[in-house]
Amino acid sequence: MFNEFPLDRRGFLKSSVATTAGIGAALSGAAALSGTAAMADAATVTTESLVGRLYQSLSDKQKGTVCFDWDHVDPKRGLLRTFVANNWNITKPSIVDDFYNDEQRDLVKQVFESIIHPDWHERYYKQLEDDAGGFGNEQSIAIFGHPGQSKFELVLTGRHMTLRCDGNSADHVAFGGPIFYGHAPEFNENPNHTDNVFWHQAVAANDLYKMLDGRQQKQALLPTTPREQAVGFRGKKEIPGLPVSDMSADQKEHMQKVLGLLVEMYRTDDQAEAIKCIETQGGLDACSLAFYSDHDLGKDGVWDNWRLEGPSFVWHYRGAPHVHVWVNLADDADVKTNA
Repeated sequence: MFNEFPLDRRGFLKSSVATTAGIGAALSGAAALSGTAAMADAATVTTESLVGRLYQSLSDKQKGTVCFDWDHVDPKRGLLRTFVANNWNITKPSIVDDFYNDEQRDLVKQVFESIIHPDWHERYYKQLEDDAGGFGNEQSIAIFGHPGQSKFELVLTGRHMTLRCDGNSADHVAFGGPIFYGHAPEFNENPNHTDNVFWHQAVAANDLYKMLDGRQQKQALLPTTPREQAVGFRGKKEIPGLPVSDMSADQKEHMQKVLGLLVEMYRTDDQAEAIKCIETQGGLDACSLAFYSDHDLGKDGVWDNWRLEGPSFVWHYRGAPHVHVWVNLADDADVKTNA
């Protein structure tokens, strides 16, 4: 049974616990303060409080452009708050536009940096430089609900990016709802995915494939990659691929390491929420791992496309022709998301 190797929050989160105070200090500008005043200021700053400050700074005209009701429905996209795509913007003003003032642009950047784990800032900024010419050029924001008064969520969108901050307003889901990340140092990448900041995740998954015996590999390797946007929950339906419950102890231990690499990019609270959702639906033992042979760059047997999936969990990794990753995770398969 996989409970011999339970999901270990400490294992996933220990690297970021020590940085929590540092994040707050950086975000609040506490470096400019001193002594207990700096410590007190840092302790009060959270991603959610930054969103609140941003919301309060917006004029009525700005709010009319980038703010929406919590359950706003778009004619084409449905429930707009939970929509996800690989290249899209909810609102037209980019972060660098003069639609925002300098203080507002800085707050948006602080929100972004507080969603992403500090160890990943440099890599994310490389992705943004390669894909969009830098942070803010092609990204836009939308705020749903009313920060500080009721449910709210900020959604940051752009090429190869959908990130969310919801202050736990969105019930039952991790990351505030479906998210997306990707990177294309070149549109048609080489088989080694040179300089792709996310490719190591696929390498780790393929290392696990190499650990499987012949029967397991045959069950895990499927001929056709599903449509990458198809990340709805299967619930009690059979999940294609190799069940994690059929793996040996060392294989399951490596599977945990792969999962750790997937969630480590995000702030500590989001990591913990993601792990809790997986535990609630039965842990990794309720999940299956699948690789797809139809888009094998270089025909090298290193599977560029793969997916880890559970009853209410999809982490779909498309590595050909470049990296697209779709994530949808809840603690209940009946939770409705626009993904």
